[in-house]
Amino acid sequence: MTVIPFSGRSKTGDVVRASFGADTIQSCDRPHSFPSQAKIATALVYCEGNFGLIDGKTANGLVRHSEKYQILSVIDSTQAGNDCGDVLDGKPNGIPIFGDLVAAFENAPTRPNTFVYGMAPATGKLSLPERKIVLDALGLGMNIVNGLHEFLNDDPEFAAASKANNVVIFDIRKPRPKNDLRLFSGNIHKVTCPRIAVLGTDCAIGKRTTASILTRALVERGIRATMVTTGQTGMIQGSRHGLALDAVPSQFCSGELEATIVEAFETDDAEIIIVEGQGALSHPAFCTSAFILRGSAPDGVILQHAPKRQHRCDFEQMKMPTPESEINLIETFADTRVIGLTINHEHMSDSEVNASIAEYQDKLGIPVTDALAHPSELLVEMVLASFPKLKEKLSSSAQ
Repeated sequence: MTVIPFSGRSKTGDVVRASFGADTIQSCDRPHSFPSQAKIATALVYCEGNFGLIDGKTANGLVRHSEKYQILSVIDSTQAGNDCGDVLDGKPNGIPIFGDLVAAFENAPTRPNTFVYGMAPATGKLSLPERKIVLDALGLGMNIVNGLHEFLNDDPEFAAASKANNVVIFDIRKPRPKNDLRLFSGNIHKVTCPRIAVLGTDCAIGKRTTASILTRALVERGIRATMVTTGQTGMIQGSRHGLALDAVPSQFCSGELEATIVEAFETDDAEIIIVEGQGALSHPAFCTSAFILRGSAPDGVILQHAPKRQHRCDFEQMKMPTPESEINLIETFADTRVIGLTINHEHMSDSEVNASIAEYQDKLGIPVTDALAHPSELLVEMVLASFPKLKEKLSSSAQ
């Protein structure tokens, strides 16, 4: 297995340094339905015009870390000839960028068996040119990993091409059959370990990044921490416990997340569970944060904020909320408390990051850090300060 470690600063704030386990579910119709494989699959990641940008967050995350795939290259004609690591973090990682599918395929060091659509466009659908590229990838004998709301297995043209080339299309966001979907039951309160939700003031602001770094740091401290992902990128990367929450019918969202957390708690004997957030509770385009707060019933929330972001992602007419207003909304909406703030340092210098941390700590009265630019130990201390029993357990086990 090849894992590309992260080192350095992110331009987008969309970094994943930790992912835990990799499901090997057989059915292609389930949300995290990947084939069991003796060795890691090789993949090309399509991210035309968006690599290193917000809408390329799936490609960005996969390049930095993937437990399911060895990423051979990225396809983006606007960055062709560059190194992926240089583009994202200013540090080469040996993954090249090619201008088109043919060049990426022919220059691969080993035959790629998977084509990953690595973008998250607002439309959630393939454009007409992209349809041709995916069909070309099928023609080259590659499996397709699709994280869009558009299910390619339901399209007769794609289904026929998949069958003709003896390959598989994985529609990551396709939910369980309705008869298998689970309603909220209240069993979340049988989960006896702390549950932390990492929420944000906007979408594509680095919630998955912070959740993953925090989980990894807790594990390194000897705490049995488990991460539950709630979006397609984490699932493509290889999260062991997760679902694409925004593809589940609203009646079942809280219950599906609740059941996933209960399963994670029981399977991993978890001492703490970190839940990846989606969207923002205050954002009118998303309801997922509300379902996450209901389904996970978190004991604490870590809020992610980008101080230099002026307006909502993809919504220039909507100003960004302040951390104060988002915290007030979260704590009014749910029986929980915000235990810390994390900074997304996009467009910020080191001095601006440090000034923001000092300002928000003074204003909010809670710990503040930058999960990428500052030591991950600060995230751990943020959690331990709010859950002293966990800290006591660590102290007693060290004696």
